[in-house]
Amino acid sequence: MNDYASAKQAYTSSAVMTAPPQQLVVMLYDGAIRFLRQSAAGMRVGNREVALNRMQRAEAIIDELNVSLDMSQGEVATRLRSIYLFCRRHLNEALIERDADKIDQVTRLLADLREAWQQIADSIPAQGEPAAASQ
Repeated sequence: MNDYASAKQAYTSSAVMTAPPQQLVVMLYDGAIRFLRQSAAGMRVGNREVALNRMQRAEAIIDELNVSLDMSQGEVATRLRSIYLFCRRHLNEALIERDADKIDQVTRLLADLREAWQQIADSIPAQGEPAAASQ
């Protein structure tokens, strides 16, 4: 591994280890979205190996998001679970049908969820940062 790769890996590791939980969720969405885009691109050019590998990585992230849900939190957790299960089914169909458009649909859905989580992360003050005064 070269110096640049080592530095990048150290930076990424540090960012993950110090991120608040909400930002970690955003980072997971970022990874899933990136892998799904790569999977769709691989499928479109006929590179089944890349399409499958990247889809499996995205599915692993979706599975992690699903199993980490705190179901005692009520309707939001229940709805997220339904969305994650829908994503998995849709990706399975995309693979069977070799339909990159179905991967794109899941990517857009996860991108919408990612934006919502980013708004949540942005609304919570960083640790040690004072909360905004209410008016």
